Amino acid sequence: MTDAQPNTPSLRDDATMSPPPAHIPGQLAIPATAPAADSPGDAPSPAPLPTGAQILADLRAQIKRYVVMPSEEALTAVTLWVAATHLQPAWQHAPRLAVVGPAKRCGKSRLLDVVTETVHNHLITVNASPAAIFRSITDEDPPTLLVDEADTLFGTAKAAEKNEDLRGLLNAGHQRNRPTLRVSGPEHKPQAFPTFAMAALAGIGDLPDTIMDRSVVIRMRRRRPGETVAAFRTGRDTPALHAIRARLAAWLRPLYAQAMDMEPALPVEDRAADTWEPLVIIADLAGGEWPALARTACSTMTDYEAGQDEEGGLRTRILVDIRRAFAAEAEPAVLRTSRLLEYLNADKEAPWAEYGANGLTPRGLQLLLKDYGISSANRRFPDGTQAKGFARNQFLDAWARYCPEPGTRAEPAQTVAETLPGTGA
Repeated sequence: MTDAQPNTPSLRDDATMSPPPAHIPGQLAIPATAPAADSPGDAPSPAPLPTGAQILADLRAQIKRYVVMPSEEALTAVTLWVAATHLQPAWQHAPRLAVVGPAKRCGKSRLLDVVTETVHNHLITVNASPAAIFRSITDEDPPTLLVDEADTLFGTAKAAEKNEDLRGLLNAGHQRNRPTLRVSGPEHKPQAFPTFAMAALAGIGDLPDTIMDRSVVIRMRRRRPGETVAAFRTGRDTPALHAIRARLAAWLRPLYAQAMDMEPALPVEDRAADTWEPLVIIADLAGGEWPALARTACSTMTDYEAGQDEEGGLRTRILVDIRRAFAAEAEPAVLRTSRLLEYLNADKEAPWAEYGANGLTPRGLQLLLKDYGISSANRRFPDGTQAKGFARNQFLDAWARYCPEPGTRAEPAQTVAETLPGTGA
């Protein structure tokens, strides 16, 4: 069905005919056709957007109409994520959309309302059992899973334990060919059920780390005074959203084979690349400004989440703060354990002073660094004294792997202060 057109005379070869002015409610009537190209001083009219770019622009405008997004990058990400749901069979990974906020009334549920009406084949999972969910997923046409108030499922240790099967399903469904096995049928034989499907989850506070790591994370905020959005009314507003949904499907379905073969250049690696690849492919298919917008959003948002990990994960945070300690001491080859702990516990913005009854201790530091294979040892210092300490080059590999500084390369390991015989490295 096509959109209704105004009753205007059809265009003919007669150059003298001009259609009547087009009227837009609330605005002055403007000519429907541009002035003649040879008119002096007239700027050329802008070229029309490619079909895909125009559809994405219209979807972005609808999202922005009802929700105050935390950034333009987040708005870009949600727009591309919604579009990507319409080509799920083409993807190797099914990115999650984690819509989180620090408190109520941050717009999480409203964003999920808009997403619900524009994604492909939505499946709302309120009170649904994991068994019912994975029995609703098919390889040929996966639904888009939608989970609101996810904090009630994972917000406490007791709730998380109760919903461990759902978390496992959401983790497995991020990658193709990760089915779940269940005994089924009258003969009680094991049967593999597909789990691959894109999913959007909204809730207060961060979701479990394993889900956040597989997600495009949208960190919502409350609206400031003066920030306004249109009220969302299901009966009145969903037809326009459904129209965009139909346009997305009509545009993307013929591009399935092309999308499946694309391997776009990405500004990120590893799991972040797996998660963002479908969104960047959608942007590349759309053309126009979208390829650049997608990669900017990808790098900006993944960098921010890496920073969140530095703040929230103590084992990563300790590496970052030890690097700062060495920098504060003018990058010595070796640093006494006592001096390192003094620096860490004195940082009022770090968690170390409250890590235990007496702050971070040598034992606590050893435990935090154990998984990286780093430990203190008796060392001889340039002034001839001996004490427990750490060599700077012990950390170079861990810094490069887990908390690299932007624009830096891993430093080669070098021989540093002498380790005394009979002590651990």
